[in-house]
Amino acid sequence: MRLEAGVRFEAGGKTSVIARELRVSERSVERWRRAWREGGAVALRSAGPASVPKLSAAQFAELEAELGKGPAAHGFEDQRWTLVRVQAVIGRRFRVRLSIATVWRLLKRHGWSWQAPARRALERDERVVELWKQVGVPPLAGECGRG
Repeated sequence: MRLEAGVRFEAGGKTSVIARELRVSERSVERWRRAWREGGAVALRSAGPASVPKLSAAQFAELEAELGKGPAAHGFEDQRWTLVRVQAVIGRRFRVRLSIATVWRLLKRHGWSWQAPARRALERDERVVELWKQVGVPPLAGECGRG
């Protein structure tokens, strides 16, 4: 898109028209035009990803091995992984400080998904849960239990 904008800059295109046709903001087109004026079409080329990965592929493989050992192996009292706990393991193991959002994106990018919340829902009714444990969970609406 930036290179296409450069072609339009050379042709004398207006910022608002270029933005509308390329479906980008006028601010982006203005930024591209400034770069184009200062460095030509070369300045419009991609500089690569905005940031390098926080953990290398080898480090993530090592992290997966650590997570496979379970939270108790890392000093946590129960067997639930939370983002805060994964963040702590990354910090201890690799000496890297990642935000919770970055930990989530890292795990998601590698196919991990959330499993359990860090705390119970306020709406949880312990009496109903205990009853379900004793009697069994009632069938969903429309299910009659007949095969």
